[in-house]
Amino acid sequence: MSAIYETRVMGSGPEAASFAEMNMLVLFGEDAPDMLKEYCYFITLAPVEGVIAPGQDLVINETRYPITAVGDVAGRNLANLGHISVVFDGATEPHLPGSINVSNPGTVVPVLVEGDTLTIE
Repeated sequence: MSAIYETRVMGSGPEAASFAEMNMLVLFGEDAPDMLKEYCYFITLAPVEGVIAPGQDLVINETRYPITAVGDVAGRNLANLGHISVVFDGATEPHLPGSINVSNPGTVVPVLVEGDTLTIE
């Protein structure tokens, strides 16, 4: 498959992993608003070369998470702000306009570390 989006994790706020308890993670470019910084994983801004849609995969390092739903502004927010919420529940309707939902092949939400790669294929 061809990648329509690729980025790398640059760091995280001290509470970023706490969203795993809610089956989600929050990504934001390095210019995240101060009130959100402690809860985000910071990624490099990168263009989205196409439309994010159900049936594609979010790939974190080597693990594939099938995309099941995409919010109306998720692609635009990801391209412009590096901001997206990833919800690991397999829902077919997005929870928020800026979120994507994915199926989780494992039992836990991944905890990201600096250098991890994220791709949408």
